[in-house]
Amino acid sequence: MDMKGKLLLTRIDNRLVHGQVGVTWTSTLGANVIVVADDQTARDTLMQKLMASTAKSTDVEIRFYPIAKVADILPHASAEQWIFLVVRTPEDAARLQRSGVPMKSVNVGNMHYSRGKKPLNKKVYVDAADIQALRELLEAGVELYIQDVPGAVREDITERMLAEVRFEEGATR
Repeated sequence: MDMKGKLLLTRIDNRLVHGQVGVTWTSTLGANVIVVADDQTARDTLMQKLMASTAKSTDVEIRFYPIAKVADILPHASAEQWIFLVVRTPEDAARLQRSGVPMKSVNVGNMHYSRGKKPLNKKVYVDAADIQALRELLEAGVELYIQDVPGAVREDITERMLAEVRFEEGATR
């Protein structure tokens, strides 16, 4: 995929755009556009308004697209666009990577505990589908790391780390 704009970072965050993403990460990266790639949010105008108010506080544009459209839209970004791409799940990031979105690295942020999830570390909880998607990204040469906020200690995600998370046979979401 040939892009005129620059994709600064892709972040997995189950909350999508909130204070850490809309203010802290955006400012640190120097992004001027946040692209939210999420099928549900692309249809939910209330969620869009809430996330847009966070982005507006840092004078950053925000756009909402279904995951399937992002690979078609990003090549049309202007050279002046410095893009921060945010997705909800590892599966969403893997779908984008498969569709040709050029991700060199993916920051894994908030992935909260829910039933059936196990800790990858103290702040990231995964299920078997998450592990599969993270492995797919690693195999594609995407650098994966956990880091809550800029300046916090960065923890690289490795195949060994993923292999240490165990699920019962047949366990999925």
